[in-house]
Amino acid sequence: MCIRLSLVVTIFAGCTGNKPNVYVAGWEDYGKNGRVARLWKNGTAESLTDEKIHDAVALSVYVSDNDVYAAGYDAASFNVIAKLWKNGVAQNLKSESNIAEAYSVYVSGNDVYVAGRDGNVAKLWKNGAPENLSDGTYRASALSVCVSDNDVYVTGYENNESGKSTAKLWKNGTVQSLTNGIYNAKAYSVCVSGDNVYIVGYEENAQGWAIAKLWKNGTSENLTDRITYNAFALSVFVSGNDVYVAGREKNVAKLWKNGAEENLSDGTNEAEACSVFVSGNDVYVAGTERNENGIYVAKLWKNGKSKKLSRISRDTKVFSVFVK
Repeated sequence: MCIRLSLVVTIFAGCTGNKPNVYVAGWEDYGKNGRVARLWKNGTAESLTDEKIHDAVALSVYVSDNDVYAAGYDAASFNVIAKLWKNGVAQNLKSESNIAEAYSVYVSGNDVYVAGRDGNVAKLWKNGAPENLSDGTYRASALSVCVSDNDVYVTGYENNESGKSTAKLWKNGTVQSLTNGIYNAKAYSVCVSGDNVYIVGYEENAQGWAIAKLWKNGTSENLTDRITYNAFALSVFVSGNDVYVAGREKNVAKLWKNGAEENLSDGTNEAEACSVFVSGNDVYVAGTERNENGIYVAKLWKNGKSKKLSRISRDTKVFSVFVK
């Protein structure tokens, strides 16, 4: 499943005149040389790292003016290094551990925000300066960041003393628990529209099945309550009065619009929808689907119709889509 989600979400006016550019972030497998961080623009791939770097991943993309930002990590040495790329140029994000990962990037004015983790600590970097969102007592991660009216919203999770993950929202550094910590839960994505804060993720039930969740201003709604298989909500985007959520249920990539579900794949092979972005009347979803040979193929769905972004000879996954 998408473990980063990391997803950048906010409201944008529809594009007019020129055809919009579609950016997608992810990785492509290079066998013994590990994974290469990739950025696709209108279907054309660009490598953010070279083939000699092991397990480099781009997990989030954001475009501001003419600048393209991507966040992720690489494991070029014995350390895992949180990375921010601006127009393809990499910056190491300051960390205090040997394992740091960047999951989400968001730009507001001249400020660049990156959410992630540094060891066990949920982290927010603003213009490269780190801020601890948790104290490191228990494992925590910041998975998504969004800025609205100078308020900074970050979602993720933190484990408790029982070892259960609790879905969390940090607003300007102040933490709020979205779940009670009895069952595992994580908050993967946040979007702010006016006075409303939308968050998506999952929470397990008493039987141990994951239920896809949408929280609006802290009040939760089940997107699916079928308990025969797991479901995860991974990305949220608000356009006008419509709330779009991307995710997966069992093997099926899903898109929910105002709670009504649409299957993006037929369930024959494993698939997931990791990120959703709405531009004008068009709905873009990025994700991955396995083919008949067991290879992960990067996909972009536009208004429900899929297009392959990657070759079918190498595992490729994508996690974030942005339309400018």
